[in-house]
Amino acid sequence: MRYRPLGSDPADPRLGRLIPDDWRHVERYPLSAMPEGEPLGPRPVVIGVSWYSAFDRPQKDEASGEFFVAKDGVKNIGHVRGGHCVCLEPGGTPDSDDWYKFYDQGQEGACVGFGWSRCMSIFNGKEYAARWLWDAAKKRDEWDETNPGDENGTSVRAAAEVLKEMGHVVWDPARADDDWRARENYTPDLDEGVKRFRWAKSVDEVHAVLANPRADKLGAVPILNSWGPNYPHRTYLPDDVLAFLIHEEGGEFAVPTDR
Repeated sequence: MRYRPLGSDPADPRLGRLIPDDWRHVERYPLSAMPEGEPLGPRPVVIGVSWYSAFDRPQKDEASGEFFVAKDGVKNIGHVRGGHCVCLEPGGTPDSDDWYKFYDQGQEGACVGFGWSRCMSIFNGKEYAARWLWDAAKKRDEWDETNPGDENGTSVRAAAEVLKEMGHVVWDPARADDDWRARENYTPDLDEGVKRFRWAKSVDEVHAVLANPRADKLGAVPILNSWGPNYPHRTYLPDDVLAFLIHEEGGEFAVPTDR
């Protein structure tokens, strides 16, 4: 596989999220079509975006005490290094220190499985088999080149469709050493997935879904990355950079709407 717009494999294998070949999901199921009066949040948002070099270097903002990336805005975000999927944290800071440690994707291109699994942990208070979801999404997506056992990434849409059609697998510590062949025998539970999801298309929609007062005050959204203890637990992405990522080619902003 080749990540576009790079036209090559990313140098960092963690940046394996792929851009869908068509945009039918966003056009058919926009968040704006939600019935009026139905509350949007607080709930997490799972995003698939181009990952820029400035995002590699979180810096602590002395005024707020929070870590930020691209604090200087779009003009200084650097170059595209690949594609990545992360979960955005809703209000109430529900993500735990244990999940911060647990959802470490290592050096694999499994970010989509980890981003969506982090989202489901916030909803359900359980840990999930993120690599199983990564495998299942690669079987579900539109690319013949992506298959269980390889290092290729997949799309946010593909994993969302797996969660809707199959559900998810609750993590069992006894499976810690399982490889992709063992994961083929896992049995997902439909009740651990989602029934409906939609797609946000603006910064205002993302903030409305997160319903995160801290994010609103800072004018930024909190990223829950899956790179382990070498990356801050919460890292804020400024709204102007978020808007850029939404409107450039390839951004996916998924909102589960049944929880």
